[in-house]
Amino acid sequence: MNRRTTALSAAVALTAALVLTGCSSADADAPALKVSGAFMPQPVMDMAGGFLTITNGGDVADKLTSVTSGLSDDVTMHETKNQKMQEVKAFDIPANGELKLERGGNHIMFMELKKQPKQGEKVSIELHFEKSGPIKVDLPVEAPNHNPKQH
Repeated sequence: MNRRTTALSAAVALTAALVLTGCSSADADAPALKVSGAFMPQPVMDMAGGFLTITNGGDVADKLTSVTSGLSDDVTMHETKNQKMQEVKAFDIPANGELKLERGGNHIMFMELKKQPKQGEKVSIELHFEKSGPIKVDLPVEAPNHNPKQH
């Protein structure tokens, strides 16, 4: 009986050690992404912009590789350099850093909208990453001239 108790105690301790080790090493080797400040200005044509901040609290960098949405079959990512917009394949999200998609800078573009979302509605999108799993986000539709940097 004493041997059985000792063996059982050893098995429980080993299992607990493996679980704790697995959790800590998985967390250290993965990005920890969080989305905030998401919005879409109400479109005035058949295209729209999307803006948000992705914060990476992990020690590993990641990349935003694509965005999908039921609002448009043509969703692209653009960077703005020297007041010129150009499409990019991915945005870097640094370890312990953030990616800001904002008016006048890097952003998401929705082309050939299937419908015109109105202020007060929400547009669902899914963000896809190189390392992390997809994240679903609802973009609140704001006034056409909405800009949080000016508030």
